[in-house]
Amino acid sequence: MDNFQWNIPTNLLFGKNQIDNLPSAIEGLGKRLLFVYGGGSIKKIGIYDKVKSLLSDYEITELSDIQPNPEIESVREGVRLCRANNIDAIVACGGGSVIDAAKVIAVSVSYDGDPWDIMENQRLIKDGLPIVTILTLAASGSEMARSAVISNNLFHRKLAIGAIPFYPRVSICDPTYLYTLPQKQTSAGIADIFSHAMEMYFNETMGAYLSDRIAEAIMITCVHYGSILMEEPENYEARANIMWAGTQAANGTIRWGRGKVVFPCHGIEHELGAYYDITHGDGLAILMPNWMKYTLNDDTLPQYSAFARNVWNIIENDDRCAAEKGIEAFEGFLKSLYLPSSLSEVGIETEDLFEEMAGNAVVNGGLSNAFVKLDKEDVLHILRMSM
Repeated sequence: MDNFQWNIPTNLLFGKNQIDNLPSAIEGLGKRLLFVYGGGSIKKIGIYDKVKSLLSDYEITELSDIQPNPEIESVREGVRLCRANNIDAIVACGGGSVIDAAKVIAVSVSYDGDPWDIMENQRLIKDGLPIVTILTLAASGSEMARSAVISNNLFHRKLAIGAIPFYPRVSICDPTYLYTLPQKQTSAGIADIFSHAMEMYFNETMGAYLSDRIAEAIMITCVHYGSILMEEPENYEARANIMWAGTQAANGTIRWGRGKVVFPCHGIEHELGAYYDITHGDGLAILMPNWMKYTLNDDTLPQYSAFARNVWNIIENDDRCAAEKGIEAFEGFLKSLYLPSSLSEVGIETEDLFEEMAGNAVVNGGLSNAFVKLDKEDVLHILRMSM
């Protein structure tokens, strides 16, 4: 287990009606706020009106219509609004896409160049405006994480970066806000949460026993409560546990002590998202089982057999048989969430862009340093398996 330092400055307010604490939670951050959100869902379920009422004493500038796979153009507009209105803090209401956009806006205000420069070189980040989040989707864990992902459609790029100023000051997580989510968003979110735990679980660092057991607990939670949510979308216990699993999967709890961690499925999926209009969780659901099948070998067998036995309760003496049955059980779980299992199901019918995407994935995703090192040909094979 490697040395690490872990300091999360986020004040997380979890549970029903925690939004009532919003005024006191942001007291002292300033009176001029940028309110960032996505489409009309927060208006339909009343969060928009609630926020405006609670913050009636503040000067609020709005930035709406942040899209899934947030685009750099939205960040540029947010920076412009912050400068024009002397914004003191940002309130982001939505899922990971909205929160990620707010994060990059926050650190770009004090930077003289284009915000995309920061996405290409995170060392340009010096400081940032304080960020407050109100979570409406359990998936990315961005509400308590130091990461952000932004797309640049002009150049077909989707990059992930991390920095200390990305940690929100305050995050409000009310599971009841997830009741009205479409089943597709719930399922894709669960796939994303599972992938965060799984991709850190398959790591070459030895001796991270506790981190492995916590990762297994997160994956088991996804399996147990994911099936319940398919039938009972307003089950508070299920929503709360999935929401908390999403936070724990991304806030460092299972990452620290592992040294350098690479997310190969995320690295490949980010290239899918850069070239195609695909839901992040859908892409992960397609790629994860194929990545597992491709990387199962004699060296990785111990972790795969542990995954099978501890997450899926596979009773099998032979390690390889256990590992294969574990992957099969995982595929079955993803299908039970009505997630796609092939790229053709999400409209990707040809391999025309695979060569370019595979090369970019290796570089942008750092895949040569992954649990199983991947080169361009390896990624191409996984993409073709996924067709």
